[in-house]
Amino acid sequence: MSTTNSAPVVWLTHEAFDRLKAELDELSGPGRADVVKKIEQARSEGDLKENGGYHAAKEEQGKIEARIRHLTELLRDAHVGEAPADDGIVEPGMLVVAKIAGDETTFLLGSREVAGDSDLDVFSEKSPLGTAIHGHKAGDKLSYTAPNGKEIAVEIISAKPYQG
Repeated sequence: MSTTNSAPVVWLTHEAFDRLKAELDELSGPGRADVVKKIEQARSEGDLKENGGYHAAKEEQGKIEARIRHLTELLRDAHVGEAPADDGIVEPGMLVVAKIAGDETTFLLGSREVAGDSDLDVFSEKSPLGTAIHGHKAGDKLSYTAPNGKEIAVEIISAKPYQG
């Protein structure tokens, strides 16, 4: 994958891009305005040192601003398009079934943002596992070194485009 401003380019479906853009619009507009109102209301209650509502609103504001920054960068650098070709080759955007250390696991290779609210496991293509399996296909057997130094055996069972 190429990089822009040292940030990895993330593959997103059109649906994921639209969902994240709508979230960004909500947070940047009404979400920001709501938290500003909460802060102003809490300020009007007096002493800020012991004002729990004020501190909670400021914390919420920090979380919203961080999410806005994250979404802005993600959407700016994202590669938006159709799911990868259904050619069985492991690449970002593929739902992979693999036997990892003897256990069969199904996961999405790519960004957590693509999986949305699903409880699907997601591995980054930049993770040790993601780097090891990228470009391989069903039937390939390989191993990679985990962050703890252990060598882990992997067998690719299938790789299909994620349709989430």
